[in-house]
Amino acid sequence: MSRTLADARRWVRSGTGLFLRAADTDLDPPSGLPGWTRRHLAAHVAANADALGNLVHWAATGEPTPMYASPEERAAGIEHGARRPAAELTAWLRRSAGTLADAMDALDEVRWRSPVVTGQGRTVPATELPWLRAREVCVHAVDLATGVSFADLPAGFLIALCDDVVARRAAAATGPALVLRSDGHRWELPGPGGPAELTGELPEIAAYLTGRPAPFDGAPVLTPWL
Repeated sequence: MSRTLADARRWVRSGTGLFLRAADTDLDPPSGLPGWTRRHLAAHVAANADALGNLVHWAATGEPTPMYASPEERAAGIEHGARRPAAELTAWLRRSAGTLADAMDALDEVRWRSPVVTGQGRTVPATELPWLRAREVCVHAVDLATGVSFADLPAGFLIALCDDVVARRAAAATGPALVLRSDGHRWELPGPGGPAELTGELPEIAAYLTGRPAPFDGAPVLTPWL
């Protein structure tokens, strides 16, 4: 992966600022995600900060603290949060982001290496947590549909995102064969038949790989990656 802990923490800071600015608007309209309003996205990102805070606590203390009690509890929390008054929802969004940042700041070098278990059941070092948060705030800042696009995200983040998505899609081995090129970078997805080849700007490639709208007419439709 083309990223470091310092990279990911920088992207968390910039992505959090971007998301908070994008969310400083009417949250009632639909988001860019089917079935979710902007309220749902704001509640999801706030709940994600609290959940990742559980894993930071796990790393700091050694006390197992799962992200969520269950998938059902996670979904119910988002629905409940989306129904909060706008001011209360926005306050939760900002408070949870600040609390997570402070908790990450308090980890030392040893505790950053502590193993934790993600909501998907993967055991990872705590150094992975800033990347998980960076993905959330950066990609969902676009999904809020308030004018932010993938072109507003750092190039280094987009390259790391493409690396991550391609690795996950290749491991799942459920998609079409693809070769994607952008600005000297190349990604390949295995699959049946000869690969389709796509060349575009980095933001376009990242949008396409994550299942967001991208200007590639006739490109194979990709399944969800998370």
